[in-house]
Amino acid sequence: MSLPPALELSLDLLRCPTCRTRHLHPDHGALRCPVGHTFDIARHGYAGLLTGTRATSGDDAAMVQARDRFLSTGTYAPIRQVGAGLAAGAVSEQATVVDVGCGTGYYLAGVLDQLLGGRGLGLDTSVRALRSAARAHDRAAAVAWDVFRSFPLADGVADVVLNVFAPRNPAEFHRVLRPTGRLIVIRPTGRHLAELRGRLPATVTIDPAKEQRLHRTLGPFFEAAVTEQVEYPATLTRLDALDLVAMTPSARHVSRADLNDDGLLPDQVTVSVLATAYQPR
Repeated sequence: MSLPPALELSLDLLRCPTCRTRHLHPDHGALRCPVGHTFDIARHGYAGLLTGTRATSGDDAAMVQARDRFLSTGTYAPIRQVGAGLAAGAVSEQATVVDVGCGTGYYLAGVLDQLLGGRGLGLDTSVRALRSAARAHDRAAAVAWDVFRSFPLADGVADVVLNVFAPRNPAEFHRVLRPTGRLIVIRPTGRHLAELRGRLPATVTIDPAKEQRLHRTLGPFFEAAVTEQVEYPATLTRLDALDLVAMTPSARHVSRADLNDDGLLPDQVTVSVLATAYQPR
């Protein structure tokens, strides 16, 4: 098996997750460090660098399929556009973008479309999502990794760290970013999908202290450079509404009876997010 071209493009960013400092090189369909630690490259094109406990994720096949369907409608395209704009406005077209908690690679692909000479690397624990991420863009590689562990990346290799609706690891964001780089964090406001949450109380709520907690955790490492708010009404078909529930952790909490009740699913929701570009301290 040959090395996927996008993975080859980003190979110099990676470090052996066991040795921490040694480079990885391709070897018969796998990645290997000079000491001999070996990591498989899945036939779907992503590299599995997780060691020890096997990756677990709530993003199972049904969640990923729902997300792919929903994102393909373009309903979240303005969110993708604001992320791409913040990235493209801060770096050169040859930038290296690391998407932490990349999911299916939708937002990373949007950034790379704006950076014609750029390359991307997505990290996620969900192997189902990584199958999509490895195909999301011809310059985007995908790696199985746990966001809460030290990233299998060299210091100061990223021009942009992208974090969209995903867990955060501020110390690692700071370590892998160049001093002139930008961290872009996109997260929901309290109004995001309020109509859906109002009708389906079992859906996951948004912590009202979320913003304060974000600033408290990022503050030691980053300062905010610019924040943009994106808010608009989105019309939903019944399938869109079902996918919107099914693509998130809310899918575990909402009963099938609720989803079968046409009256509970709204035909319009408010999309409301904040997108902030941070610079390293």
